[in-house]
Order: sequence, then C-alpha cells, then structure tokens
Amino acid sequence: MKLLPLSLLTLTLLSSAVPAAFAEEMAVKKADDVLVTTKGMTVYTFDNDPVGKSVCNGPCATAWPPVAPVGTPSAPFSVIKRDDGSPQLALNGKPLYLFASDKNPGDRGGDNFKNIWHVVKN
Repeated sequence: MKLLPLSLLTLTLLSSAVPAAFAEEMAVKKADDVLVTTKGMTVYTFDNDPVGKSVCNGPCATAWPPVAPVGTPSAPFSVIKRDDGSPQLALNGKPLYLFASDKNPGDRGGDNFKNIWHVVKN
C-alpha cells in the first residue's frame, strides 16, 4: 500500500514537469542577427497584428504557432492574452510566432512570407 502513494506522487511530478519543459523550449534569445527559441527556431512577427493583440487564430495559429512565455518576461518583452485565453510572448507589444514549416534550427522559411510575416531581427 505504501508504494501506491509514491507511484501517484511520481506520476504527478512527471506530468507536471512536461508543461514546464515545453514552456522552456519557447524561451527566446538572440542568435546572430535574429531572435530564436532556445532550440534555435526562428521567431516571427505578423504585420496584421495590432500592438497587444494576436489576430492569428485557428488554421493561422497552426501554421504560425504562438511563442509561449516563460516566467515573467521583462521589457521590452511582455505577455498578451490570445482569443482562446492562452498567453503569448510579445516584443514591444507585437505577438511572436514560430513557422510550422521551419523544421531545423536556423530555418527562415517564413521570412517575408506574403510580405506580412517577418523574422525578428536584432
């Protein structure tokens, strides 16, 4: 009987660690001249987003996944609330995204896509 609570505790700890690990993958940093995730995936902005709001939802957000914040970011980074209530990392109020078609670190396939998606350059 004593193993059951320990097993439940272990299961709880493992399941709660998964979201934190995923969130850490979405942290951003500078690499060369652009902003990337800690895994090296390129970060983008969308010209149609007004400051403080993402208008990329549904199929758009599937192609352009929002960057999840980690902890409490400091200026010029902030967190906005998406239409579905989830948080999204923003830079100077502009929501940040990944491009689903970028498969490898350093890929920049979404840069200037339809002249409205752009790599975040530093």
